[in-house]
Amino acid sequence: MKRPGRNDLCWCGSGKKYKKCHIGFDDRIEEIELQGHIVPDHSIIKNAEQIEKIKESAKINIAVLDYVAEHIKAGISTAEIDRWVYDITTKMGGIPAPLNYQGFPKSVCTSINDEVCHGIPSEDIILKDGDIINVDCSTELNGYFSDSSRMFCIGEVSEDKRRLVEAAKQALDEGLKQVKPWGFLGDMGQAVNDFIKSKGYSVVREVGGHGIGLEFHEEPWVSYVSKKNTEMLMVPGFIFTIEPMINMGSHEIFTDEDNGWTIYTEDGSPSAQWEIQVLVTEDGYEIISY
Repeated sequence: MKRPGRNDLCWCGSGKKYKKCHIGFDDRIEEIELQGHIVPDHSIIKNAEQIEKIKESAKINIAVLDYVAEHIKAGISTAEIDRWVYDITTKMGGIPAPLNYQGFPKSVCTSINDEVCHGIPSEDIILKDGDIINVDCSTELNGYFSDSSRMFCIGEVSEDKRRLVEAAKQALDEGLKQVKPWGFLGDMGQAVNDFIKSKGYSVVREVGGHGIGLEFHEEPWVSYVSKKNTEMLMVPGFIFTIEPMINMGSHEIFTDEDNGWTIYTEDGSPSAQWEIQVLVTEDGYEIISY
């Protein structure tokens, strides 16, 4: 971590001298790093101005998912969902972050039943009674990023699928309880995994959450099979996603060879995921997008 001189302006952009602002904060981070822990550098710690701009982006992200929640039903195509996302996002001044990201062809990910994530919307995919679907929405507004997803049960869903969807949401809530300043991402990851194992499900290991805000995907990568007191230190100003992917069967997955994006459960069992974007605060957390 590169540190300014005591009388130089603080790296956070507050306009205060370093000795009057973040010097104690950095001392604490350095002490924890010397104990062998992974710590964030200044580039992924957001200041007050950046946080407010990220929240403005999140307002669009939430509005889009609220619209989807009101209108999604059996008989519509996932391409229709993609059009909703594009139209609402752009009308509100934003850009759908997934569109053309590393070649992804659509504005949103729509993952149904045994699709774990990165489902590509299509006119040929029609929602039907009994489906469960994850709609994963991400927004860029003036260079600031937000990201969250929700599960939807279409019509009469089997009790097994409904319990899976509920457990995935509860797992996220269990992880959230462990988000606090000067704790570790592994505290959250273990809480998620312990809860899911207690329900008889499995957590996907290869795909996880991420830092976000100034870029769509920032460091660190966030695991949900991690251990307490491991992974990156959480500090005020750190923003990341909690988005465990929960499989009814095995944790094993594979990627569609034809499109290079969509990830499926290896055994064909259903998968569920909720995602929120979280800010670590001085005394806990704030949910930025949901």
